[in-house]
Amino acid sequence: MPAPVPTPVPRSLVVVLRTMLVLAATGSLVVLAVILPLLWIDLESASRGVAVSLIVVLALGVVSLQVIGVCIWRLLTLVLRGRIFSREAFRSVDVITGAMACGGVLLVAFGVILSGGTTAPGLVLLVGGVALLAFAAALTVNVARRLLAQAVDRDAQARRLEDELSEVI
Repeated sequence: MPAPVPTPVPRSLVVVLRTMLVLAATGSLVVLAVILPLLWIDLESASRGVAVSLIVVLALGVVSLQVIGVCIWRLLTLVLRGRIFSREAFRSVDVITGAMACGGVLLVAFGVILSGGTTAPGLVLLVGGVALLAFAAALTVNVARRLLAQAVDRDAQARRLEDELSEVI
């Protein structure tokens, strides 16, 4: 395991980000425990298939966001330990990419569910646009992962060169 590298990220910034993650996680639990059951009650006039589909898609969307939050928390831990430029970060970044892509698929499913009813076409198009943004975010994270891999490889190469140089000296 490579030695920790000091990080220029202030600890206070990590604390603020973690506070935001805790607030988001709390809100997501409220959505799962309170909002979705209330929505289920409100959907009593809708067909059973539409109601179940809508609740499942929304619940899975919230779970996808929770997974992203957990992975960001893990990445912040690596930042604090000075190990963000390590292979350990790849797993979290890959899971974030997958969860974002899953969110895009869920948004498309949500749009399809909405399009079957009396929902305004503009709202369905808006949901489709947000789905495109979710896919774009997943691709952006994938690009960041490739840059992370490049940085890790260069860091390993620099360590090898330092080791060789110290042997010569």
